[in-house]
Formats: sequence, structure tokens, C-alpha cells
Amino acid sequence: MAVSIKSAREIELMRESCKLLEDVFAQMEAIVRPGISTKDIDRLGEKLIREKGCTPNFLNYNGYPASICVSVNDEVVHGIPHKDHILDEGDIVSLDAGLIYKGYHSDMARTFGVGEISEEAKQLIKATRQSFFEGIKMAKAGNHLYDISNAIDAYITPFGYGIVRDLVGHGIGTKLHEDPQIPNFAQKRRGVRLEAGMTLAVEPMINAGRADVEWLDDDWTVVTEDGSLSAHYENTILITDGEPEILTMNGLCE
Repeated sequence: MAVSIKSAREIELMRESCKLLEDVFAQMEAIVRPGISTKDIDRLGEKLIREKGCTPNFLNYNGYPASICVSVNDEVVHGIPHKDHILDEGDIVSLDAGLIYKGYHSDMARTFGVGEISEEAKQLIKATRQSFFEGIKMAKAGNHLYDISNAIDAYITPFGYGIVRDLVGHGIGTKLHEDPQIPNFAQKRRGVRLEAGMTLAVEPMINAGRADVEWLDDDWTVVTEDGSLSAHYENTILITDGEPEILTMNGLCE
């Protein structure tokens, strides 16, 4: 497995790509409310990305028909936006998107509450977010890749939640998906040794119920098999000689 090490110039381009994407997310979050359609969110996201002179990297990726993945309630990831899918009070919605800036990709995801949501949903969203931060405590040069996976698992397991096993994080750079794959569940092996200059998309996907998922007939939308809620939290990070740098987080959309 060859994991690319980014040069100083490549890292600067990745930083800018991620900064632009974070701004897109802040503006998408602002319109998440009851009565809006998932297609409205997709239209806004694509418009903002193109206004920045960038390209939505999800659009037509392996045939995906939208720029923003909008997944509601039991939809884990890759929900296809539709004008007739209207958000209701109490829903939770996961937005997953990326863009290409001067040939370099960014990728992030957040789960938001729509209006007032249940305590169960609040806890799921909070725990999923925190599991990311627990994982990246191990994202340091000299550690091993699966130290991240094991830390996410160790944090989530006491909640009794299901950690999605069919979908994982990934390397990122001049391609949206690069080596290595990054599981969110415990591994017996250690994985590659982390080195400064690696850029990774770490993205726990956590179900309130069992871990099992299935694909809908559209061949894209992944849902929980038991109908339970699911949350998703993702950032693009940079491995450094010290603490990891979260490229898609500069104080917004936390």
C-alpha cells in the first residue's frame, strides 16, 4: 500500500480546498430547518462550490447524481437529494460533501438536528462527533493507522451503538479516495505507520442500533437495517510531527 506524502505546496492547496469547503458547510447548515427539501440543500451547496471557482467532487463520481449527499434519519450515507424529500421537525440530517480546488480534494460531513430533536438523537450526534476526536488523538507521526480505528471503537462501544463496518474513511489528495482505508472499528493488525504529510479523511458512521446496513434500490442510499438513526462526522486531517491538523475545521461547523 502506497500512502502519498504531500509536499509543502500540496499541503497549502489542501488547506485552501478544505477552508473553502468549510465555508460551504456553514452556509448549508444555516438553511437546515423544517420544510426545506433535501434538493434545496444540494442546489445551494453546488451553487456555493461553483461560486468559489471549484468543482463538486461528488457529482457524477461513479455515477452519483448530486453534489451533496443528504441522508436523513436512518439513512447512513449517500442519500440522494430530491425535491419531494422534505425535512420535518425532529429529523436528523447528515450532509457529506467535498470540492476540488486546483486539483486537490477536500471532504467533510456533519449531522445536524432539524428543529427540536430527541435526547436520543442529540446523544448519538454528540457521541459520533466525539468519537472522531478520540480517534485523532492517535493520529500522530510514528503511531499506526489502526490506533485511530481502535480509539474510535473504544469510545463508542460503551454506548451500545453500532459502528458501521461496510464503509470506512480514506486517504485523500489529488483523488477523492486514496490509500489507506480507515476503519472505525477495532483491528487486530496495526496498519501502516503514520508519517507527517499524510492527509486522511476520518469519518465515523455510528448507528443508534445495530451496525448492519443495506443499500436501497437506487444503489446509493445506505440505510440502517433495523431502521435506527445514524450519524456521520468527518474531517480531512493532516498528519504532522506533532498534533494532527484538522484542515476542515477553523472554528465553523463544529
